[in-house]
Amino acid sequence: MRIGCPKEIKPQEYRVGLTPHAVREAVAHGHEVLVEPGAGLGAGFADADYTAAGAAIADSAEEVFALSEMIVKVKEPQAGERKRLREGQVLFTYLHLAPDPDQTRDLLDSGVTAIAYETVTDAAGGLPLLAPMSEVAGRLAAQMGAWALQKANGGRGTLMGGVPGVGPAEVVVIGGGVVGTHAARIAAGMGAEVTVLDRSLPRLRYLDDVFGPMFRTRYSSGGALAELLERADLVVGAVLIPGAEAPKLVSRGDLARMKHGAVLVDVAIDQGGCFETSKPTTHDDPIYEVDGIVHYCVANMPGAVPRTSTIALGNATMPHMLALADKGWRRACEDDPHLLAGLNTHAGHLTYYAVGKAQGIDVLSPHLALKA
Repeated sequence: MRIGCPKEIKPQEYRVGLTPHAVREAVAHGHEVLVEPGAGLGAGFADADYTAAGAAIADSAEEVFALSEMIVKVKEPQAGERKRLREGQVLFTYLHLAPDPDQTRDLLDSGVTAIAYETVTDAAGGLPLLAPMSEVAGRLAAQMGAWALQKANGGRGTLMGGVPGVGPAEVVVIGGGVVGTHAARIAAGMGAEVTVLDRSLPRLRYLDDVFGPMFRTRYSSGGALAELLERADLVVGAVLIPGAEAPKLVSRGDLARMKHGAVLVDVAIDQGGCFETSKPTTHDDPIYEVDGIVHYCVANMPGAVPRTSTIALGNATMPHMLALADKGWRRACEDDPHLLAGLNTHAGHLTYYAVGKAQGIDVLSPHLALKA
């Protein structure tokens, strides 16, 4: 199979879909790899690194899309890229379709077979291709929240860890999954007082058992959240419903109960955001203010640390990429139901139920798509 790796064109996105190590593995399996010039520079990989691993450097992005049977990316294809996709081609990348009807429509019109990293599952019920970026985003959430709290950035002017005689920042993390756990760990490590909210009692017990007094846990309810919002200096939204639009847990009215200059970091913004007042931002213009509350809603947070993120993502995606290339997408998905869970579109059909529910589109069972 010929595998194509274009350069990411989303603003301030420096990650790349394939590392040179992944290229070397693909070539060793008998595949061809075509890489757009400069695709890996943002993550610290030169074209020479790819050619040394056995890739060919294309003349342009157009050539990568035109000649490749499978496109491997990081972020969802942008409008110009979607025009280059075609039926019979496999797209393997993050999609986050639920809040993005324009992308959904374009993918369906193209006929491409799109497999989304964020909906591939594993035997433990986890999301193994989302997890590494959730780890990065969670850690960055505390770091970026601390930055946004600085007065020069519009925040309260509160130091996360305080100093002797001055109390630390109070941090609320909504969601105790991968993002929330890593956000809580880093915020607590910076000396903040941290509370994690979640609706799963087993998850809360796990967090208590593993992290002990490092941070507090509370069962998530409207009353508990309202109480904590009044005290919070920083709130991290870390709620995920796989493949679906994020629930809105903090309304605009709730902002009135918060301290002036408090910060909201919405890590769920890729899925539409979990704060009513959230809107996607970029690394070059990451924050805005609503009713005196600072919002940080960068939609590709791991892109800020592209080398770490690219290597971590590549470690997770490479086995699946090789399975798709070695077997073809049908056989690979037949052999692995967890990879089949990643199938979002095929030949003009939507194949992921949560997206169909969010957008009111009929859905073809992925099992039927295998036979189509």
